[in-house]
Amino acid sequence: MPRSFFRRDPAVVARELLGCAMLHCLDGEWLGGWIVETEAYLAEGDPACHAARGRGRSNASMFEPAGTLYVYPIHAKHCVNLVTENVGVGSAVLIRAIEPVWGIDAMMRNRNVSDLRRVTSGPGMICSAMGIDRSSDAMDVTHADDWLVTGGHQVADRVTQTPRIGVSQAADLRLRFFVDGNRFVSGLAREHTRPRRDVLGPDLNPSR
Repeated sequence: MPRSFFRRDPAVVARELLGCAMLHCLDGEWLGGWIVETEAYLAEGDPACHAARGRGRSNASMFEPAGTLYVYPIHAKHCVNLVTENVGVGSAVLIRAIEPVWGIDAMMRNRNVSDLRRVTSGPGMICSAMGIDRSSDAMDVTHADDWLVTGGHQVADRVTQTPRIGVSQAADLRLRFFVDGNRFVSGLAREHTRPRRDVLGPDLNPSR
């Protein structure tokens, strides 16, 4: 994806990232899959956004160019975000769930699980499975050789929008987006109108 894709309103980027592929090359192997759930965090009027407290050492990457990774630790895990809008603004999209496609065996070993739905069906799971930690913070996915975010599936007619999960502030903002019916989405089954068994289909060749 070019930088211009990310240099837009985070809610727009969050919706349009659904169906895209996100991959990280770890120890020579591409790990990742289709993005099926995201959350937008706004630069203004959103106290749940980490940028709301201003720029500091821990969140500095949020104010870098669009397409930069913002990786933060939480409860001994990590969460990965893609920075949006212009330099200095401070907005991002949290990647909440991915349908695993590439490097599945390695990701299952990294997660120490045998159930495929427990591999990348949550933000902490994604980072554990794909080997993402603070060393990935501030990486630019539009240029990095070991990162790839690219288009894939058209899912616009299957997008559901809800309030975000696990936030205590601005909890009414409907800034969570997911692919309806995809079984790798986190959250409750009753949020879906389709049976939770659909997947997005065949993979791409991530080599460049």
